[in-house]
Amino acid sequence: MQHAVVSRDNWLTARRDLLRAEKELTQLRDKVARERLALPWVRIDKEYVFDTPDGPRALVDLFDGRSQLLVQHFMFAPGWKEGCPSCSFMADHTDGMNKHLAHHDVTMIAVSRAPLADIERYRRRMGWQFRWVSSNGSPFNYDFRVSFTPEEVATGHIDYNYGEWRETGEEWPGLSAFYKDEAGTVFHTYSTFGRGVEVMMGTYAMLDLMPRGRNEAEGMDWVRRHDRYA
Repeated sequence: MQHAVVSRDNWLTARRDLLRAEKELTQLRDKVARERLALPWVRIDKEYVFDTPDGPRALVDLFDGRSQLLVQHFMFAPGWKEGCPSCSFMADHTDGMNKHLAHHDVTMIAVSRAPLADIERYRRRMGWQFRWVSSNGSPFNYDFRVSFTPEEVATGHIDYNYGEWRETGEEWPGLSAFYKDEAGTVFHTYSTFGRGVEVMMGTYAMLDLMPRGRNEAEGMDWVRRHDRYA
């Protein structure tokens, strides 16, 4: 992209025009956040059990004493040698957030279908501290529409991101939020998929401020696992 080079006064005029658009976006974001808070909830009646370093745990146990739970649906299927690079990029932002989330009544974890031993091996390799559990043997991933059976994939289309998805594949990313009341009842309050998961990618927010922006040829083609950059 070619850019005009102008005087400081002309730059300030252009910047103030952009500021008006940014304020409109902020107001729209606040409006959407209010609508998100007003969403109805769904009671979780199914008994989901996860394999954790502390043994089998139910969904209610993953809250770790807090009332809110945020789950990263991390793409890592049984038989994979390593986790998805894009999900790994997302997860690179987790440890820094977790201390603040925990002190604001939010527990954040990752969930994958890979066996726990494979998850732990990869987590240690990447140097992450956050909790990561396995849903292997549980319908959790399938129920929350981030994993798909071979039969579903074979049809050529999957029900992902609240509609028919243009691509297929056994694993897709997402984020899901849950609430636990004082009686221990768990509710599903929100999930986001597709580009909605960019909320975890603080690096992108910084790149959007830079002169060359995201500078991507196609999607996240530049992203590598952090131990694989040259």
